[in-house]
Amino acid sequence: MSGTSLDGIDAALVETDGEGVAVPGPALTVPYAPELRAVLRRALDDAKAVREGAPVPHSIRDAERRSTEAHADAVEALLKKSGVAARDVSLIGYHGQTILHRPKQRLTWQIGDGALLARLTGIDVINDFRSADVKAGGEGAPLVPLYHAALLREAGRAPPVAVVNIGGVANVTYIGNGEILAFDTGPGNAPIDDWAQRHTGKPVDEHGALARAGSVDDRALAAMLEHDFFLRVPPKSLDRLDFDARLVEGLSAEDGAATLTAFTAASIARAREHFPEPASVWIVCGGGRLNPVLMSELRARVNAPVLSAEDAGWRGDFIEAEAFAYLAARAKKGLPLSLPTTTGVREPMTGGRFHRAK
Repeated sequence: MSGTSLDGIDAALVETDGEGVAVPGPALTVPYAPELRAVLRRALDDAKAVREGAPVPHSIRDAERRSTEAHADAVEALLKKSGVAARDVSLIGYHGQTILHRPKQRLTWQIGDGALLARLTGIDVINDFRSADVKAGGEGAPLVPLYHAALLREAGRAPPVAVVNIGGVANVTYIGNGEILAFDTGPGNAPIDDWAQRHTGKPVDEHGALARAGSVDDRALAAMLEHDFFLRVPPKSLDRLDFDARLVEGLSAEDGAATLTAFTAASIARAREHFPEPASVWIVCGGGRLNPVLMSELRARVNAPVLSAEDAGWRGDFIEAEAFAYLAARAKKGLPLSLPTTTGVREPMTGGRFHRAK
């Protein structure tokens, strides 16, 4: 899994039939080198300029090739770490790198060459998980909710529970009594990361240090929370660049970071407006859980306990990597990856493209 934060690749081995219990195995993270991160960021920017029928620019093709090769290296590193041979792995679930997500235009674009990854690793690959859902009228995101539900069933945790993933974009899965509701809540780490990069030269606000040194600009925060996205009824989803650091232009580096961090927390908390009943506990996955200022802001805004994934007995860095292994197993069986209540698709929808290793 390479998420919208553009920080690196998470890889995980999972034993699963795609239906019942998924047993997590070894996992690792391979950070992107600054050069590759810059190449992928340029691909995001260039993708916005591509019109239907226009040739794909070299920058995007180069990003796809280099990203695919980096994923192959991550697979090799994981197999070496775990002592597992490639011949003993039945399938790779390869999400790819999202560079554009416009579901209202029936468009979602994840670069990543599944056929090349299969050749490089010698393992069958399933990729392109989102296109079928989007073409059928769904949002194409989030896709992890079915795995969240499997984890909660295994843990025996009583509903209702809210599981939040804070990556570049933040999303929530609400598991109620017999129901699953999921949607993007708003910005995650992306605007904070971009702001930190501009003002400190670092790709993230490490441990929330920049935000902790600043103060929230309540006027700017209130203005950001008036965005039309928050009035939309879920399911709903976002592109990484729908919210960006320009929202706090004119503030100091510290106050901008504090305000953007509060914005992410406040937008997650607003998800409660769409829950059938209040969640008894919130479990936070993704890189955002490692930002103590963000977690403190979230705890101050939801009227329930807020746990990190580790507090719940999960591996917070690898939930999404595990999820796409789980979804790959489901896709191979033709099982649904999304539901009307998770992406807004008209009926449960499978997806994915299969690539056999040569």
